[in-house]
Amino acid sequence: MSVQIAGVKRGPAARLRALGGGWLQNLCLLLLVLFVLVSVFAPWLAPQDPTYGDLGSGLVGPSAEHWLGTDQGGHDTFSALIEGSRTSLVGPLAVVLFSTVTGIAVGLFTAWRGGWADTVIGRLLDVVFAFPALLVAILAVAIFGKGMTAPVIAMSLAYMPYTARLVRGLALQEQARPYIAAYRVQGHSGVFVAVRRLLPNIGPTVLAQSTVNFGYALLDLAALSFLGLGVQPPTPDWGAMINQSQAAVLQGQPLSSTVPAVAVVLVVVAFNVVGENFGDRLAGRDS
Repeated sequence: MSVQIAGVKRGPAARLRALGGGWLQNLCLLLLVLFVLVSVFAPWLAPQDPTYGDLGSGLVGPSAEHWLGTDQGGHDTFSALIEGSRTSLVGPLAVVLFSTVTGIAVGLFTAWRGGWADTVIGRLLDVVFAFPALLVAILAVAIFGKGMTAPVIAMSLAYMPYTARLVRGLALQEQARPYIAAYRVQGHSGVFVAVRRLLPNIGPTVLAQSTVNFGYALLDLAALSFLGLGVQPPTPDWGAMINQSQAAVLQGQPLSSTVPAVAVVLVVVAFNVVGENFGDRLAGRDS
């Protein structure tokens, strides 16, 4: 005998259909798709080797050979911009994936168990939440050395409380709904109810938060590379390109510095617009 649970009809597919936005969100989505495609096909799109520098061709303006000119080391700015999209997007993606997965697990566990486990883990999350992600990443670099691995792991831990708090609050709201009680009466385990039934209902909201987190993670990692603590030369990276081309601005060739800066701003703004729009629509507010 099967029991029809009314709450299950409010699934993720029905809620995601409500996320269609206006022209601004569609423009931002198109922009994000474009950047993702560029990062995926970067080795085939870059017209030149971005790691090869010709000092004799340093700080030249846009031309048929160098569409966006070159930096002071003679590296082709356009090729470096394309190749740099890979490291600039993969790092934040790793941060968001790790922090979202761990945040969902911690949030569901604390909401389901409650009691002392909720209290202790909640206080630990408050401690982690008090430290800015960029500061935690700099500390990780000081301990483990420059690169991307240590900062990505450290920032993943720093971003995890955002998702954990959100999931815990949503899970507590869902537990009060009749369909959760119905599944419990049927004898389903807590893990089954939380993962197979509750999580799909809160998934779109978590997705909206993760989208916003991606933009902030990209900004933090770009700042880390700008400080010389993230991606190391000759690997192209947007933050490192801005740092390495500061002298070019003073010498009248600002493209090698301003173009990656504009790319960072565009991606961060696009992710924030998409994430905020998703959040507003899930909350029932028109954007």
